[in-house]
Amino acid sequence: MANPKAKAPPIIDFAPFYGNDPTARQNVVDQVRAACLDKGFFQIINHPVPSSLQDAMFTLAQEFFALPMEEKLKDDKDQNDHHRGYEAFRSQAFETSRYPDLKEAIDFGPDYQSDHPYVKTKRVACGPNLYPQSVGNPEEFQKTVDTYLETTLRLADDVLKVLALSLGLHAEYFAEFSKNRLATVKMLHYPAQDPVVVDDGERGISAHTDFGFVTLLMQDDAGGLQVWDKDTDSWLDVTPIKGAYVVNLGDCMRRWTNDRYSSGLHQVINKSGKARYSIACFHAGNPDYVVKCLPECVGDEGEKYPPVKVHDYITERYNDTYGRAAALNA
Repeated sequence: MANPKAKAPPIIDFAPFYGNDPTARQNVVDQVRAACLDKGFFQIINHPVPSSLQDAMFTLAQEFFALPMEEKLKDDKDQNDHHRGYEAFRSQAFETSRYPDLKEAIDFGPDYQSDHPYVKTKRVACGPNLYPQSVGNPEEFQKTVDTYLETTLRLADDVLKVLALSLGLHAEYFAEFSKNRLATVKMLHYPAQDPVVVDDGERGISAHTDFGFVTLLMQDDAGGLQVWDKDTDSWLDVTPIKGAYVVNLGDCMRRWTNDRYSSGLHQVINKSGKARYSIACFHAGNPDYVVKCLPECVGDEGEKYPPVKVHDYITERYNDTYGRAAALNA
C-alpha cells in the first residue's frame, strides 16, 4: 500500500508553455525541473492532443484485445525481429520479477519499410508495422494509430524543449537527437488481479525504469500505476486524470544528465476489479545518436556512464527483459 506521506508526482498545467507570458512559461520549466530532480515523474494537463483522438485510441485498444487469441496471434511480434506487433501475456520480465508480467500489448512505431536504411541495418525496433486486419475497420485503425503517434510525438518534442530549458540549455537542444527517431506506441491490457491477495509477487508489469528518454502515458480510470518514493521507501499511487499524460524520464535521459534527473522506478498492480487499459508513447531518439554526459551535468564526481549509442542500449534492455521472461516461462 502506498504511504500517505509520500509526495505525489505533480500535476502541471502545460498551457502556459504555449502562451506569451514569460513568467508563466518559466513556472512550467521550474515545475518540470523539480519533478525531474525528484522522481522523474509528473502529469501534464491542458496539452494539444485532442481528447477525441485519445478516446479513439482506447476504443481501438479495447476492440483489439477483445479479439480471440488466434486472431491476435496473426499479428504476433515473433514474426519479425523489430518488436512490432502483438505481445502475449508473460512475454516480458524485469529485474525484480518473480513472474513474467501479467499484461498483453501491441506495438506500433514509425512505419519504416524494407528499403529504409534503419531496416536495412537492423536498427532496434525499426520496421514495418503489423496493423490488425481482424478489427472492424482496419483502415481506420491504421489511420488513427498513425495520427496518434505523430500527434503525441509533437507533444514529446515540446516536453523535450521544456526539459532542455530546465537544464539551462536552449529550447532546441534535443531537436537533432529527435530527427529520424526510434519511437513506439504501445497499447496495453492488464486483466484484473485478485484484490484480496495481499502480495504474491504478481504484477501487471513488474518494477522497472523505462529504457529511452521520455514516455507519455495515458491511463484509463482503473488505476494501478505506482511510482517508487525513495524518501518514504514506499510505493505511491499515480492517480488517473482523464485526458492527462503521465510523463516519466527513461534511463537514457538519466545517463545523459549523469543521474541529476531520475528515471522513476514504477510498476502496475491492477486491483481495480476490472480490466485496465493504457497507451504509452516511448520516445527513444535517433538510434544512431551517442548519449554522452552533458557537460553541464558532469560535476565533481565526473562522468558516471560511458558514452553509448541509443541502438545498443535499447537492444541490451530488450534482450534482457524478454530473455528473462523466456527463462521464467521455460
